[in-house]
Order: sequence, then structure tokens, then C-alpha cells
Amino acid sequence: MRGRFLSAAVVLGSAVATAAVAAEGQATKAGLPQLDPSTFAPQLIWLAITFAALYFLMSRVALPRVAEVLETRADHINDDLRRAEEARTEAEAVMQAYEKALVDARNKARAEAVQATDFAKQAAEERERAAGATLAQEASEADARITQAKSEALGRVRSVAAEVAAAAAKRLGGFDVDAGKAQAAVDATFGGRA
Repeated sequence: MRGRFLSAAVVLGSAVATAAVAAEGQATKAGLPQLDPSTFAPQLIWLAITFAALYFLMSRVALPRVAEVLETRADHINDDLRRAEEARTEAEAVMQAYEKALVDARNKARAEAVQATDFAKQAAEERERAAGATLAQEASEADARITQAKSEALGRVRSVAAEVAAAAAKRLGGFDVDAGKAQAAVDATFGGRA
């Protein structure tokens, strides 16, 4: 590599020296030296030498480095694209897993809600049955108490009616009626109705 730069420097140095010598000789002439037809041949030779040296330097030194940099950059870009694709794939997998978990959670919540509703219905039905049974028992007990109270009240009404009949016969008729006869008369009037 150093040898190339050294040879390129030698070529360029000799070109500069030759150009300086030519410029000294041309200083006496008037006008632009590159337009002097007597100097066309050396100018063309130096153009070819300079072009060849620059071509050599560019093709052997500069362009391979540029190509290497471009290749490295392309590798980095491709690597970044590959990692981005992997991350996108992984993100899609995570999103699908999240959506599946969300659907599973919703289904589980629905099932638990149905189960809780069924349990609440069963508990309500059991409470209703128990309350119905309690109410039926209380109603039958109340009916029994009412029947007993009615019987007692009728018994009292009959005895009171017998007493009233005896008192009325004494007051209206002026005679005493036996309590047993008055009770028999009242029982006959009620006809054995409860």
C-alpha cells in the first residue's frame, strides 16, 4: 500500500517539476501556454499519465475502500431489517397470545357468571320453597287457631244466648227457666251448627 502511494507521489512530483520547467520556458511567450500548438503533444502525454495514475489510485485504493464501507453498511442494514422482522414476528405472536388469553378470560367469566346465576336461582328457589313451607305451616296453624277460637266463641255465644234467653223469659214471662233447658233450646235453635 505504501509502495503505491510512493509511486503515485513520484509520478505527481515529476509532473509538477516538468510543468514548472515548461512554465519557465513559456514565460517569455505571450498568451495561454495550453493553447500553444507546439505544446499539445506533451500536454496529451501528461494527461494520459495523470489519468492512468488517478485511475490506478482510484481502482486500487479508494474504490475498494468505498465498496467495503458500502458492503459493511448494507450488512448492517440487512441485519437491522432481519432483527426488525424477528421483532415484528415476535410481537405478532405475543399479540395473538394476548388475544387468545383475552378470549379465554371472557369465556371463563361468562361461564362463571352463568354458574353464579344458576347458583343464585337455586338458592332463591330453595328460600322460596322454605318460605312457602313455613307460610303453609303458619297458615294451617292459624286456621287451627281460628277454628278453635270460632268453636270457643260459638260455645260462649251459646252459653251467653242461653243466659240471655233465661233472663229474657224471667223478665218477659216472669218465670225462671232452668239453665239446662235454656241451653237445650239454644242448641235446638242453632241446629247443631258450629
